[in-house]
Amino acid sequence: MSVLHKFLKYVQIDTPSDAQNDKVMPSSACQLNLAKTLVEELLALGLKDARMDKNGYVYASIPANTPTPKASIGFIAHMDVVSQPKGYGVKPQVLKGYKGGDIPLLSGEYIRVNDFPALNNYIGQDIVTSDGTTILGADDKAGVAEIMELVEFIVTHPEFEHGKIGVAFTPDEEIGNGASRFDVASFGCDFAYTVDGEEIGEICYETFNGAAFTFNLSGVNIHPGVAKGKMINAVVLANEIISAFPEAERPETTEGVEGYYFITEVSGGVESAKVCGIVRDHSKEEFERRKAFVNGVYNAVRKKYPNKVSLEMHDQYYNCAEVIKNHFHLVENAVSAMQEVGVKPIVQPIRGGTDGSGLSFKGLPCPNICTGGHNAHGLNEFVPVQSMEKVVEILKIIVQKYA
Repeated sequence: MSVLHKFLKYVQIDTPSDAQNDKVMPSSACQLNLAKTLVEELLALGLKDARMDKNGYVYASIPANTPTPKASIGFIAHMDVVSQPKGYGVKPQVLKGYKGGDIPLLSGEYIRVNDFPALNNYIGQDIVTSDGTTILGADDKAGVAEIMELVEFIVTHPEFEHGKIGVAFTPDEEIGNGASRFDVASFGCDFAYTVDGEEIGEICYETFNGAAFTFNLSGVNIHPGVAKGKMINAVVLANEIISAFPEAERPETTEGVEGYYFITEVSGGVESAKVCGIVRDHSKEEFERRKAFVNGVYNAVRKKYPNKVSLEMHDQYYNCAEVIKNHFHLVENAVSAMQEVGVKPIVQPIRGGTDGSGLSFKGLPCPNICTGGHNAHGLNEFVPVQSMEKVVEILKIIVQKYA
């Protein structure tokens, strides 16, 4: 089964994670369907230790076939996809021999070149999209398919020299929990790569520091005809909180290594409401300042409305550059592997985080490399088939460099 056929199979297995159920892992039971499928496929390929643990993580390994490998190396991708926009019921379509121009989707919408000029880089290639009513799920099922294709190649080519290879597939990465219960000791690798980037050539070893927050608001409801001096509208409190965050520091107004505040969800009514968001910054100092700002908003609202607001905030992950800078061979070998297959390396900070962020701080240095996908988390998501095939070639060469 080719990397394309693997990918098409995996994207049609529903796996949206559920941020409202983030105290349980996996947060959505549907992720276990893909986990079980992957275990079955790994066992069928001869990986006798393939298994799924109680939290929905999938692990397997291939023993070294060389006497003195330089290091054991792992490859990791996440199984879940975002829930919004629609992340279930994916119906992929394959446009063979893309001739340029806008790509029509079955929904009647288009992926337009004016909006996504990177399409011009893939003329003549085969491009996979959704039907336009859902995301595609290349983030990160392209990574899952590429790792599984690597595994199939290794086990069917015994002459291919390699050290110990670990593979793992994680749940709940999209809600920030992918690395939280990852068993690094059981995984048993010296180093790893997450295969969870986008454009072909991308290598990321710097991520945001990330935190999540939730304001819980309580109001006082009363008939509006007699509300003066009595009503406290939780929706109004929510508006005051949102308005307190600077407009110039939102995702849509920042770029590069600039941090931001992102209000991700607002819900409720007069009696109760909730405002959820995240904080992101590459700088640890700025990250701490941003969290202090969120606390400042909380204190101001609490002073104005005593006993009507509470704040929950927790760190999600940290900038893995602090760890990877001491193991820079991981980046250098990825750069070299790409150059060997004719791919131009794009080494840049990622405006987000990966499982590699948390894993690096758990003792498994783990940069992130591309899957070949574009426009993750959107209805215009696409991935060129030839990019996925190139990623598999890159992974093979990385394996050889540690053999």
